[in-house]
Amino acid sequence: MIYITSDHAGFELKNNIFNYLKEQGQEVEDCGPFKYDQDDDYPDFVYPCALKVAESPNNRGIILGKSGTGEAVVANKVRGIRAALYQGGQLKLVELSRQHNDANILSLGAEFLSLDQTKQAIELWLKTPFEGGRHQRRIEKIKQIEQ
Repeated sequence: MIYITSDHAGFELKNNIFNYLKEQGQEVEDCGPFKYDQDDDYPDFVYPCALKVAESPNNRGIILGKSGTGEAVVANKVRGIRAALYQGGQLKLVELSRQHNDANILSLGAEFLSLDQTKQAIELWLKTPFEGGRHQRRIEKIKQIEQ
């Protein structure tokens, strides 16, 4: 399952991505917001979304905000979440977030990404597997920190 959420700054892009993922046959749940409110607060949406992602190792999350930074900070407060931030630039960063960090949430800076760039990043992120090996050892150390 892919859970998706945003704040007001990522609202329009979230809705476009939600529809795109549905069209691609992905199982996706919109965690809100369901209407535009310029005064909303991203922790109110990101935290419940991250909790849902953390329920199963097969779940993924996509969170969107103006920069994506605050959203990633909130998500990473949840045990078991490894949120990676992408604001544009080299797509290799998105790929490495999966290969080396087993990132289960992708936080996107809506102000810095077009719809096409966002789709490219998400497609790459969803198809890229975790490499395991020496990276698994590091993930286990992160889990120890979370205890």
